[in-house]
Amino acid sequence: MTTRTRAIIAATAAALLIAGLSTARLLWSPGDDGPTGHTVGQPAAASPPAVSDAVPVEVRIPALGARSSLVPLGLDADGTAEVPPLDRPLQAGWYKHGPAPGDTGPAVLLGHVDGRGEPGIFHDLAKLVPGDRVEVVRHDRTTATFTVRRVDRVPKDRFPTDTVYGETATPQLRLITCGGAFDPSSGDYRDNVIAYADLV
Repeated sequence: MTTRTRAIIAATAAALLIAGLSTARLLWSPGDDGPTGHTVGQPAAASPPAVSDAVPVEVRIPALGARSSLVPLGLDADGTAEVPPLDRPLQAGWYKHGPAPGDTGPAVLLGHVDGRGEPGIFHDLAKLVPGDRVEVVRHDRTTATFTVRRVDRVPKDRFPTDTVYGETATPQLRLITCGGAFDPSSGDYRDNVIAYADLV
């Protein structure tokens, strides 16, 4: 298994662990193209964090009036993927074992749809339309500007792992949160909302 493949598996686990309302972890059953042989949130391995002036520090989505600093998200001591803190639903995070925004490949930003009864930073992610801008400020104070290509809502048991995390020849961005109906029996949302964007 290559380092890139391990990073994709780790990133998949992180993206699927965005919290909804009262939970800090999502429940997920691997779909046909999802990783198999690994428990959710416990990837087999992860690549080293990116070390670059391109490390992101802030995300802005003008069309939604959304703006947040970015916390790096890695793995907990028990091997589960970290998510932004649920008690700070307006905090977004960057999965640091994947590409930095602006670098070649799909960079992944994660945010809550809500938390503690309040709207989260990506509460209105599903309202984005093609052409909307997403701006990511990096450590070197440059800004990587992306334009939204499409927004999908997919059932969590059919998460499109290859589409979201597969290698790309150009710098791309994925914004991921929960969506769809809330299932009281699981304490979770049934779907994920995924915005795909390309570097301008």
